[in-house]
Amino acid sequence: MNQFTANWNYPTSVRSGIDRIHELADACKELGISSPLLVTDPGLAQLPLVEKAVELCMNTDLNCKLFTDIKGNPTGKNISDGVAAYKTGHHDGIIALGGGSALDAGKAIALMAGQSRSLWSFEDVGDNWLQADADAIAPIVAIPTTAGTGSEVGRASVITDEENQLKRIIFHPKMLPGIVILDARLTSSLPAKITAATGMDALSHNLEAFCSPFYHPMAQGIALEGIRLVKEYLPRAVANGSDLEARSQMIVASSMGATAFQKGLGGMHALAHPLGALYDAHHGLLNAVLMPYVLKANREAIETDITRLAKYLLLEDCSFDGFLNWILNLRREIGIPNSLGEIGIDEEQLEKVGLMATEDPSASGNPITFIADQYTTICRKAIRGEL
Repeated sequence: MNQFTANWNYPTSVRSGIDRIHELADACKELGISSPLLVTDPGLAQLPLVEKAVELCMNTDLNCKLFTDIKGNPTGKNISDGVAAYKTGHHDGIIALGGGSALDAGKAIALMAGQSRSLWSFEDVGDNWLQADADAIAPIVAIPTTAGTGSEVGRASVITDEENQLKRIIFHPKMLPGIVILDARLTSSLPAKITAATGMDALSHNLEAFCSPFYHPMAQGIALEGIRLVKEYLPRAVANGSDLEARSQMIVASSMGATAFQKGLGGMHALAHPLGALYDAHHGLLNAVLMPYVLKANREAIETDITRLAKYLLLEDCSFDGFLNWILNLRREIGIPNSLGEIGIDEEQLEKVGLMATEDPSASGNPITFIADQYTTICRKAIRGEL
């Protein structure tokens, strides 16, 4: 496994390799953190992994405490509660450890630890981020335990505004963690279903970035290779959670997806965000189910790019239909449902979802500018399984 051990500096300082969790205390000290608040989700907090992380800190005289009051789709209240814990404990930095919810919450708590404005003041609209006191943002060490969101290399957090039933993107450049530890062994105990859903989330990030019409050749190249890694290694990771080669490649593909989507996201995320806010559904699973329906709706704009992608992936049928069939076969192989209806999404709020999708920031990166009725139609087909 030594081939997967490396240090990178893109887009931040990344330490990749098996068992590099043991470098946690050194990472904290490198960022000037002596009293970290470890932010994780309640389920993960019950596992030996979190106990080990705290122990690694305490053994080197770091005053590490836990904050675990986080929902699967973290809310504004989760963030305010975390900030209260941060201040009460006199902390000076954040360790964000877990899946996308813990990473997003940890980054948002770090942002808000020294701010006087409200969380929603820093929604990623215009130049809102300039209103933040950048010097008051706490340093962050990020440690993903899933291979999906790639939030560890992102400068934003997706937080649910419960009052308005919206997911809002909170952004500041200094929300990018100072050090990331990619230790694939931490993902080896993930159940197959979560491995599948988070892996498809990584695919959605790379794929939507690849299809985005915006100009960013570097992100385009990263997305291309990220998709190939998912193709080769996601089925292996789902079939055998102890396959550390597959786990290593998938955790890297996840970080690649979040790096690549600097180029843009699209309709999958534009629909997944409102559906997640309204139905509290798993974000990665929503993207996984929506994927073929959005691809088909975008066909006229992306067919040439998808054909080129299919050739890079060495598919037997290097056409748009061949690529779409690969997606459908992959979903079938790893147990992704065919329709949103199978995961409890109904048609009651279809028109609202369509409107919210047009207002979601991700919609701006879709290859075709869909109106609300078009998003409603795509969502209806995905609920009914009508591809």
